[in-house]
Amino acid sequence: MSENLEHLFVKQLKDNQNIVHKICRLYTNNEDAHKDLFQEITIQLWKAFPKFRGESKFSTWAYRVALNTAITLYRKNTRSITTVNYENVSFSISQEDYNPEEEEQLKLMYQAVQGLNDIEKALIFMYLEDKDYTEISETLGISEVNARVKMNRIKGKLKKILNP
Repeated sequence: MSENLEHLFVKQLKDNQNIVHKICRLYTNNEDAHKDLFQEITIQLWKAFPKFRGESKFSTWAYRVALNTAITLYRKNTRSITTVNYENVSFSISQEDYNPEEEEQLKLMYQAVQGLNDIEKALIFMYLEDKDYTEISETLGISEVNARVKMNRIKGKLKKILNP
């Protein structure tokens, strides 16, 4: 790979690394597993980067590669990629913005999301990131209509879990 292409990849990865971290958080339960998954996703992005044609935004392409990598590892169980019970996790909310009700809502939301299957987790993650259904469908490789239908079903599941 040329040095110019390497610099472009590093810049794009730095600009979009939060995408990878968020996906890692959904599919791991501790810091070591998070680091391992982040590294594996980075490797897969690096290997696939020469084939990136730029027909979509880098972030959309990175979502797809990262989600596929996480889901593949999760399904194969070749590594211990499990999810964590968020009851004992405190969220990084700055002191002046701390709201115990908000933290409790975040814990409940993560508990509810943990009950979803891997595709549903990816879909709700992208929805909460304010991605439109076009980008969600491109990233997940499903039709827009299918993405909307699945999202409505997920909303129903989450409402039942969060409001018993």
